[in-house]
Amino acid sequence: MRTLMILIPFGLIFFISTCGKSGQAGNNQSELQTENEDNSSNAASLRMGAERSDVYLPLLKDQRVGLVVNHTSMVGDVHLVEYLLGQGVEVVKIFVPEHGFRGTADAGEAVANSIDEQTGLPVISLYGKNKKPDAGTLKDVDVLIFDIQDVGVRFFTYISTMHYIMEAAAENNKTVMIFDRPNPNGHYVDGPILEPEYLSFVGIHPIPIVHGLTVGELAKMINGEGWLKEGMQCRLEVVPMSNYHHKMPYSLPVKPSPNLPNDRAISLYPSVCFFEGTHMSLGRGTHFPFQVLGYPDPSFGDFTFTPVSIDGMSKNPPLKDQKCYGIDLREGAELDRIDLSYVIHFYKKWKSTESFFKRHFTLLAGTKSLEQQIQAGWSEEKIRESWKPGLENYLRIREKYLLY
Repeated sequence: MRTLMILIPFGLIFFISTCGKSGQAGNNQSELQTENEDNSSNAASLRMGAERSDVYLPLLKDQRVGLVVNHTSMVGDVHLVEYLLGQGVEVVKIFVPEHGFRGTADAGEAVANSIDEQTGLPVISLYGKNKKPDAGTLKDVDVLIFDIQDVGVRFFTYISTMHYIMEAAAENNKTVMIFDRPNPNGHYVDGPILEPEYLSFVGIHPIPIVHGLTVGELAKMINGEGWLKEGMQCRLEVVPMSNYHHKMPYSLPVKPSPNLPNDRAISLYPSVCFFEGTHMSLGRGTHFPFQVLGYPDPSFGDFTFTPVSIDGMSKNPPLKDQKCYGIDLREGAELDRIDLSYVIHFYKKWKSTESFFKRHFTLLAGTKSLEQQIQAGWSEEKIRESWKPGLENYLRIREKYLLY
């Protein structure tokens, strides 16, 4: 394996290496790392990877570029597609994840291929039957740029799309460039580790529910730990942010998906998304999804809401047009750990002969143990204690890939 190190005048070190089987952590991956980042900096001086054109534009000269983007892929008030075209970059096609290019498709709704009316570029869906580009699709692409806002939670599917992009790049000798963005839940790590038998598109890596990484750091981990098919690695370049650290509060300027409309929903998301695997409503079909919980039974609480069809958010929500009784979680402090009290509380209130849990609950948890522990009457603290060995091992792995 040969590695070329080039000193770049603006204080960055750029490592280039080739695809192949995984080896030691950090081998076979290309990184752009900043020096002497000021961890006391605040969001006012934060610069996204996409905003650091002085770093990446020289690397894109004479390269044919495929963009993995959606509505969050902004450079200031300009979309990345338009920005790169304006800089003379040869963008040849656009790839889009769940929720589509404009971020308006429902959760689970198939996203079709199309043509972008503004640029005339082909838009290729990576959500539906085809989650990974094939060799023919990548034939005219040299570099795949991933620039999508994540929320730092294992079952948020944008990171699964990133995984398949990396895998396709490794198989077809392409380069992946990650434009890094903040993790709004990056200030903590929590939850059970995904067990291999429960791998799915809502959980594709052996990481906890709240993983405490940016997409750039996670991409490094995927490469370094050999998690791509057959242990392959892709040529990986991470364009890091400047003036960012994991404890920095960050309010997303664009909602990352149709049903995460604000900071409160994003903070609650790791704790209440479990209810997607139950028969209860978590507010889809309202203007405050992931911030309320309820069921059509007055014993569930005094707060009421009725899910309805809302175009661009949830066309056919669970318990549509049924009055739900439950709790309102819209007020409260930012969470610094997963709160299991909600799912434990409502499991105990469940009276229906129908099982409280659906199969999807286990896929979200990444383990059968959580459902079994709740059914056995374990306390939240006892459940959390069972996570400790896995989390301690994960934190040791995570340390190797931190950029901030």
